[in-house]
Amino acid sequence: MMAGYRKLGKASDKRKAMLRGLVTDTLRYERINTTLFRAKEARKIVDKMITLGKRGDLHARRQALSYIYDKRVVDKLFNEIAPKYENRDGGYTRIYKLGARRGDGAETAILELVSE
Repeated sequence: MMAGYRKLGKASDKRKAMLRGLVTDTLRYERINTTLFRAKEARKIVDKMITLGKRGDLHARRQALSYIYDKRVVDKLFNEIAPKYENRDGGYTRIYKLGARRGDGAETAILELVSE
């Protein structure tokens, strides 16, 4: 039976904290460099956060604040990022594969927001 998500070799609390950090940094810097599988997992959540930002109501803001670490990033999400994607239905992120990392050979990738 499939779990529906990747475990990424971490316990659930550590995995959730890592993904929260990746999502926060992706929205803060609009581009991050990480492993391919982490990027694929973070992409799902980043797209959900942008959808919350497009809704724009108080409940959506509180839902985003419950996941994203930094209040300034949530403000940026609702005031700058979400309005750019007002006429776009999904597909807010892009993943570029970079190849194997020296050391452990993990596939690396860039996760970035699509510029509209």
